[in-house]
This record gives sequence, C-alpha cells and structure tokens, in this order.
Amino acid sequence: MFEARKRVFVDLLKWDIPVLDGTYEIDQFDTPDASYLVLTDGEGRHRASARLLRTDRAHILGELFPFLCDGPVPSQIDFREITRFCIEPTLSRVDRRAARDELVTALADHALASGLSGYTAVANRAWSRQIENFDWQCRTLGSGCRIDGEDLVALQIDIDCETPDDLARGGIYRKGAYRVAEAAPELVS
Repeated sequence: MFEARKRVFVDLLKWDIPVLDGTYEIDQFDTPDASYLVLTDGEGRHRASARLLRTDRAHILGELFPFLCDGPVPSQIDFREITRFCIEPTLSRVDRRAARDELVTALADHALASGLSGYTAVANRAWSRQIENFDWQCRTLGSGCRIDGEDLVALQIDIDCETPDDLARGGIYRKGAYRVAEAAPELVS
C-alpha cells in the first residue's frame, strides 16, 4: 500500500511529500491512530486503499487546510477523514474503475459496521464532482481555494443505512473484500 501511494502521489501526481527509503510514501499522519482500508487481489497484491484519520485528532483538513471550510472544520468522534484514496496505477482502466467502486463500497460498509456517521475529505474540484456523483449524501464545506495550481475543496459525506442503496442507484455499490489494518509501527517515521 505504501509503495502504491508512492507510485501514485509522488511519481505520477508529483506531490512534494515524504518518501521513506525511496520506496514508501509515509507522512506525519500515518500514526497508530490511522486506519487503512485495503483491497487486494487473490494473491494479496494491492488494488486500492484509503487511509482513515480521526477528525477529533490531527488530520489533514484540520491541520493543513482548515481555510477550505466556510465554518468550523468537522471534528467528531464518529467521523473519519478519507485521505490517500489510492487505486493501483498498474491496473487496466476497467479494473481501476472496479477497484474504485469496491473501495467506495468498503468505505460505506465500514462506516456502517463501525458506527461512523460520515467522512470528510480534501479533493481537487474534478475529483470532488465525481465523488458527489456517486449518489451518496455529499456536500462541499466551502467555496474552495486554488493552491499550487489545483482547485481544492473540502467535502463532507454523510453515511446512514440508506447509503448502500444510494450508491447502488448511482451504479457504484459493489460487494468486495477489504480489511481494516492498523498502522505498522515499524513503517511509521
């Protein structure tokens, strides 16, 4: 997962973020408080993943981008921030789309199984439009801001028992295997 994050966010998207041992993308938010949704293929290889940060502790929206919110930054014990939404870049276009849908499904199912009532996220405007079109309860938290050439917005996604049906109507909901993994302390710098 950390190798895939490096390939996507550093190599492909050219983000200026930390790389450990030239191989792993790991930052200050990869702490023991972080959780990860990881989709793998039948041989255990990474297909897609997302990092989930508690919003009642240090998280990206609250620490780095609070100005994206017109009001207070959501900080609730039953909310998580979705970060490092990462789809394996070596997958075919069709497989990347399937992995995206399965990861969104996993986010909804995980929230319902864990008693979470929603997520926040920071996204560029184009990606935020896609997220909003998944047909779940999603809204922007402010008008956004242009930073380093990207138009960024903060989002809030509310999750309830209707979310799987909402996502199914949008053609997104897919049953798939996922697991929640805690941060590996030996990888956290």
